[in-house]
Amino acid sequence: MAVEVSTSGYTMASTSMVSFGLASHHWPWSWPNSVPVLKRIRDKKSIHHNAVKFAECLCEKIESLNDREVDSIVSRPLLEAARYGTYELVEIIVRRFPSLAYYYDQHQRNIFHIAIENRCENVFNLVYKMSQHRHQLMISMDSSNNTMLHLAGKLAPQNKLNLVSGPALQMQRELQWFKEVKKFVPPSYWEFLNDADKAPHVVFSEEHEKLKADGERWMKDTSNSCTIAAALIATIAFAAGITVPGGNNEQSGLPIFTGNVAFVIFAISNAASLFTSSTSLLVFLSVLTSRYAEEDFLHALPRSLILGLLTLFLSITFMMISFSSTVYLVFGQNKAWVLVPVATMACLPIASFVLLQFPLLVALISSTYGRGIFGKKSNRLFY
Repeated sequence: MAVEVSTSGYTMASTSMVSFGLASHHWPWSWPNSVPVLKRIRDKKSIHHNAVKFAECLCEKIESLNDREVDSIVSRPLLEAARYGTYELVEIIVRRFPSLAYYYDQHQRNIFHIAIENRCENVFNLVYKMSQHRHQLMISMDSSNNTMLHLAGKLAPQNKLNLVSGPALQMQRELQWFKEVKKFVPPSYWEFLNDADKAPHVVFSEEHEKLKADGERWMKDTSNSCTIAAALIATIAFAAGITVPGGNNEQSGLPIFTGNVAFVIFAISNAASLFTSSTSLLVFLSVLTSRYAEEDFLHALPRSLILGLLTLFLSITFMMISFSSTVYLVFGQNKAWVLVPVATMACLPIASFVLLQFPLLVALISSTYGRGIFGKKSNRLFY
């Protein structure tokens, strides 16, 4: 008996080490800064590869034990791996011991319940590769009669929310989880009441009430700031269009620099700046007057914010081109070297906008129109 306990302890400890090794694969920047980047990546890849091999060897050794011993040794590491998103370990264990896919913790939750509650998309994506019993797992309920849709309606852990920037994008990610889980749950479960007499959508609304309010405030603050910038650019572009550089000819009334290439560039870029800034202004005003329903955070609001930021970036770019053309016409006196310092300085506000707002724009486009975090990652069946 002492030998069995020792073996079990060793196996659980080893499996925990494997879980750490597999999980650490997702954090390549945790090593000291003194180690070169390529060496860090190579070391992490090596740790990950060795952890996978070690887990497979452990499971192969445990296969010779009876079912009761296997459950006592592997069940806890399996649930912990599902909780922390170590999907490789989950896949290895369930491939070796398919019955453990139906293992439940003290709250009657299986690995997919735990993955949904903790927002571990890599473990949840294993559902796409399951060849059998997927339906039975997805309709199972925990000790409080919560379906998987109820668990998807609960607020994600804070560490998972922090992976997404901004309350609005966090709300969008939560809606994506709820919609994705809803695809797998039968329609009869969409209005199923748990022990608290709450349907899944009611749980979602109550759990995300504060996040929704924070997302609305964040969207309005962002739109207000961008509206001011767009209004200023539109005003400048409109004024520049009326008072053209160099003035007008007293005889014909036409601009003095008519026919000059730089003047043509000024006219086109100034008009483009006015149109794009006006579009941006209207888009951000529509965001400010939105109803801010839960569904709006999924597509409508992010789409408006993407369009507003893109048109604002274009308006800034065209404004800088227009101003540079004016400086060249009025002060350059057709000297080509004047273009170098002017163009260099004109790039500063454009570069500043890109550095400060481009990451937000990329995150918005990726989360709204990107591939997403859900879906089958390989054609190999789970079991």
